[in-house]
Amino acid sequence: MNFDKLDITMRVFETNADKCVLPGIYMVARIDGRSFSRLTKEVCRFEAPYDERFRDMMVETVKHLMQCGFRVVFAYTQSDEISLLFHLDENSFNRKLRKYHSILAGEASAMFTHLLGQPAAFDCRISQLPGQELVVDYFRWRMEDAHRNCLNSHCYWMLRKQGTESDSAAKRLNGLSVAAKNELLFQNGINPADRFCQWLCL
Repeated sequence: MNFDKLDITMRVFETNADKCVLPGIYMVARIDGRSFSRLTKEVCRFEAPYDERFRDMMVETVKHLMQCGFRVVFAYTQSDEISLLFHLDENSFNRKLRKYHSILAGEASAMFTHLLGQPAAFDCRISQLPGQELVVDYFRWRMEDAHRNCLNSHCYWMLRKQGTESDSAAKRLNGLSVAAKNELLFQNGINPADRFCQWLCL
């Protein structure tokens, strides 16, 4: 078979499901660590609930993603996830979703693996947001998620470091309100109003 004809025939199977983001739609990529609970707790044994080395590697990975060829105008990272807001006129690869998914996941995985010194993987998904209000809401959502997870983690690990078993610590926190968790930390010498601003901004 003629190669050109074969090439045209076979490329259909790669591209027939291509989806592109429409012009005028904001794109936000969320890049998440794959199996990072195991990576951070068992393989690398990072300090819980917060490790400056891990933070620094995530920040460097964000910097890399902002400079890898796309028009990224804003980035936010918390825990093992990164969110990237693209310029409204971003048009790489004609806005094909599979390209953003694969390239961003690959770039994040490669950079973090390089910094860590052992394999680490990320996945990627794109939110398609039709207006600025939804863009703001997206980042509010991730910030609230960060605050909730931060509060829960610091309460849990404070109890663990005081000698509470894992199941007992989880049961003690189950059903507690945000106010009660803040009070628990405050009673143990931690002022959440001061500390959370530092933890979330690092």
